[in-house]
Amino acid sequence: MREHEKLSVRRQCELIGLARSTAYYQSFETSDADLALMRLLDEEYLRHPFKGSRKMREWLLDQGLDVNRKRVQRLMRLMGICGLNPTRSTSKPHPGHKKYPYLLRNVTVSRANQVWATDITYIPMAHGFVYVVAIIDWYSRMVLSWRLSNTLDTSFCIEALNEALAKWGTPEIFNSDQGVQFTADDFTKVLLDKGIQISMDGKGCWRDNVFVERLWRSLKYEEVYLHAYDDLSEARCGIGNYFGWFNDERAHQALGYSVPSAVYFASLAESNRIKIAA
Repeated sequence: MREHEKLSVRRQCELIGLARSTAYYQSFETSDADLALMRLLDEEYLRHPFKGSRKMREWLLDQGLDVNRKRVQRLMRLMGICGLNPTRSTSKPHPGHKKYPYLLRNVTVSRANQVWATDITYIPMAHGFVYVVAIIDWYSRMVLSWRLSNTLDTSFCIEALNEALAKWGTPEIFNSDQGVQFTADDFTKVLLDKGIQISMDGKGCWRDNVFVERLWRSLKYEEVYLHAYDDLSEARCGIGNYFGWFNDERAHQALGYSVPSAVYFASLAESNRIKIAA
């Protein structure tokens, strides 16, 4: 990209919507030792998401691993996780991005496409790691779209959002956390242009987006931890197959042992019947 005859690096970045710093970024290999620690941190974080770097270090010491806190902090930042205790400065959303209130408190979600939710999680591989973003329908738990990325940028989140909107229509409310990917103007503009209400979890309130958190737990214990993906292509194939099975075959107790896709389409059919009758 930098060797283009006519366009400067700055202009090239503007045309493709890429931060100029990204063009100069030099990737580095994460050591096998760090990858092993990240895998352990990920598993413990799923069990106890309230643990910050201090408690994570104490837990690692209990496992016989003498790791200093600065290393734990660095790895948790790399993974995109932090302790969820309601203490000051547990997370620092982008100061220039608008934050939206949480709209789902005391709201009864009774139909498909009433509320969608999204989140990002860390996915370990045999020789590296990636991130996955998913968008789900809150009522049916159906995974509407997803994307993988090796960086925590906004673009792969926007791709997933645009795919969900193109395939499944428009929700009334869209819920996320306050991460910079979801508060970015490029992301919220897609929602606002469609007239969608934006809802965001409070700081440290992981229960506000509990259905996506449950999806991550299922994905990791039922698929990711059982396979050591060699590369991004293998991870994409494995996770894609899992989400297909999750939507169409995995019965959910909370759904009366129905599968998400059946609940989703039945709800849409009922909504259409009511509209026609009216």
